[in-house]
Amino acid sequence: MGGILNVRPVTDADRAEWDPLWQGYLTFYETVLPADVTEATWKRFLDPAEPLHALVAEIDGHLVGFAHYLLHRSTWAPDSYCYLEDLFVSSVVRGHGLGRALIKAVEAAALDANASRLYWLTHEDNTQAQTLYNKLAERTRFVHYRKKFE
Repeated sequence: MGGILNVRPVTDADRAEWDPLWQGYLTFYETVLPADVTEATWKRFLDPAEPLHALVAEIDGHLVGFAHYLLHRSTWAPDSYCYLEDLFVSSVVRGHGLGRALIKAVEAAALDANASRLYWLTHEDNTQAQTLYNKLAERTRFVHYRKKFE
């Protein structure tokens, strides 16, 4: 991997390069979302009143990854928690520290917001990502449950 890595907040000008990364992320997780959901998500990133944020990783001015995170209150702490909801790095640059750089940038943003915890989930089959995650955080024993309303 050549070039200079920069991790920064997303801007409106990033949309054209963010879209294919977002679609790659959804494909990785075998998911399809309606266009209006993607549009609402994008608008939330740019709205300073929203607790949903996006960071992008770029090399030589081209986006190669992203991290989406949410700051929220908790009943278990006086300060907020930070949930890293989405993390994606283009397959052509995986294994070169971009995932780590994005997580560290989210961690810095969480600390700046006085969050007392950063947490995330991954698919049990995503062993490549877990190799990194096991170096950066504690793996908990909690089991995730979900009930979708459609």
